[in-house]
Amino acid sequence: MFIRTIAFTIGLVAAALGAVAAGTATAQSRDDIRIVGSSTVFPFATTVAETFGRTTEFPTPVIESTGSGGGLKLFCSGVGPQHPDITNASRRIKVSEFDRCNENGVSGIVEVKIGYDGIVLANSRAASEANYTRAQIWQALAKTVVVNGELVENPYTKWSDIDPSLPQKAIEVLGPPPTSGTRDAFVELVMEEGCEAFDVVNALPKSERGQVCGQIREDGAYIEAGENDNLIVQKLVANSDAYGVFGFSFLDQNSDKIQGAQIEGVSPEFDAIADGSYPVSRPLFFYVKKTHVGVIPGMRSYLAEFTSERAWGPEGYLSDKGLIPLPNELRAAERSKVLNLVVLQREDLL
Repeated sequence: MFIRTIAFTIGLVAAALGAVAAGTATAQSRDDIRIVGSSTVFPFATTVAETFGRTTEFPTPVIESTGSGGGLKLFCSGVGPQHPDITNASRRIKVSEFDRCNENGVSGIVEVKIGYDGIVLANSRAASEANYTRAQIWQALAKTVVVNGELVENPYTKWSDIDPSLPQKAIEVLGPPPTSGTRDAFVELVMEEGCEAFDVVNALPKSERGQVCGQIREDGAYIEAGENDNLIVQKLVANSDAYGVFGFSFLDQNSDKIQGAQIEGVSPEFDAIADGSYPVSRPLFFYVKKTHVGVIPGMRSYLAEFTSERAWGPEGYLSDKGLIPLPNELRAAERSKVLNLVVLQREDLL
């Protein structure tokens, strides 16, 4: 994505290749930190990067919103200055991704849990407030649903087709693509939980149940809107009948334009996400390439800034951006882990 062509002499090429083989990067080839990954974590990382750039002698890190899956793919592609130093993620790294990292020489990964976020179903403030159950959202968005005790291709075109008490509006939901950690979390926390309300689904073998519960319809009711959550907000303002799926921080930053639907009677609010009463919440992460720390300038200082109390603490500037802070003890443990570069083990993911 941001690969640079660098002219090396034959001797320098040999030295650089040797350094990469040893799992190190060449500091002289790049003097800025490169970060990819989650669109949900993007505004938090951007705020830290801007603060870091203003308050240190190091350049402001370059951050690209690629989605969690896309970021991890780039991050795990190798070591050296042509590869990202950090990737943001709105879900935890998968075992398969961890293995891909190791296959490509990225053997030292430091995992940092930065806080919590809620996933919201939001619409324009020009529309009425709504309250949905996860079962109703599954019925609206699943490719296959239960009708009269049988699994059939989703026939619902309006919310009121599902339940007469719901809005008499066409089902139109703008949401993230499969590469997004928000999409993964939405499927896990909303779709899979929602389908458990139906005995017909629960009677299926586990392998079939997962396919039925997590497969989103492809007939236009759910519209993949890319990794730009700000674009979803703009479209919701323009179309008061539509809903959007994204992280709480975007709702929080655009609360003058959009509102979050209640999920099972609970509004997506800061305190409700923090205490766990809002049912659709998840942890957020970033992952660090240990071999780049101490080689790419400013890495340690960036990590220290992100995990400082003035940034991610309860009264920190990231809280103002919508990040739900970790509890005090867990926050201290995560800070210690990242500053000491404690490497994630495969068994930690099992």
